[in-house]
Amino acid sequence: MDQVKQENKKKIGILGGTFDPAHKGHLSISKEAKKRYGIDNIIWAVTKKNPFKDKSSLSLNKRINFAKKITQEYLFIKVKYFEDKIKSNRTVDLIKYIKKKNKNTDIYFIMGADSLINFHKWKNSDLITSICNILVFDRDGYKARSLSSRTFKKYSKKSLEFVKFNKVNISSSKLRKI
Repeated sequence: MDQVKQENKKKIGILGGTFDPAHKGHLSISKEAKKRYGIDNIIWAVTKKNPFKDKSSLSLNKRINFAKKITQEYLFIKVKYFEDKIKSNRTVDLIKYIKKKNKNTDIYFIMGADSLINFHKWKNSDLITSICNILVFDRDGYKARSLSSRTFKKYSKKSLEFVKFNKVNISSSKLRKI
């Protein structure tokens, strides 16, 4: 993956998810992606419902408002909801929309290692890997499975990078149980 920032070429990161709830792990990987890859802005794209998960415990508005609250001091993070505008909750449609609106921009899709395991099941996963860079952040308990995943084996030398960093051991599902 080309990590050298070209002159006048903007970099946008996209961290998609239900953010049910948003937490310091989301902040940590956003800050690390900005620092390590020179990403200018990171969009937290909140989805109404993840196709691979059960219903969210909090309403969409509560999740958006909480994400905005915990990111308010990080001006490079923008919390957005796109699904009504793009008429889809699919990552590929979101990335195509953001690319179209941001010409001459490199797009970095940011995900946790747990998501990489089933990435090959996502709609148009091959297209996603061809139109953006993918940054996969390590998560406790998922490293071995994600590094042996079909997607990692296929794309790790092209458009996908596994990011090793000091993990924050937290997840939205654990927070919901508290």
